[in-house]
Amino acid sequence: VPLQACGGGLVQAGGSLRLSCAASGRPFSNYDMGWFRQAPGKERDIVAAIYWNGLSTYYTDSAKGRFTISRDNAKNLVYLQMNSLKPEDTAVYYCAAVPRSRDLRLDSSAYDTWGQGTLVTVSS
Repeated sequence: VPLQACGGGLVQAGGSLRLSCAASGRPFSNYDMGWFRQAPGKERDIVAAIYWNGLSTYYTDSAKGRFTISRDNAKNLVYLQMNSLKPEDTAVYYCAAVPRSRDLRLDSSAYDTWGQGTLVTVSS
């Protein structure tokens, strides 16, 4: 399921961005989805994940209360709404897909399909 992420950009601290990830190919509802980010010199870490039907989500501690992951299976889209952005949120953000399973996968190594990444820069 090829993925195409977009929506990144430059925003001031306290601002908001919404990232989108479009999927094509096999049925989108067969996949759990995740958003990851990688800052310069750091590893790629999970930000949020969502179950194939949207009924379960996961957020890393830094994202809780500020970010919201959602999906629209009819449109083959997954979103990451990011509010109250901080300079430490600056990173390349990636969407990723993994065949759906009983539990949400949080490890990047579990995801087998990745989008190209979209850069988010938060200025102070």
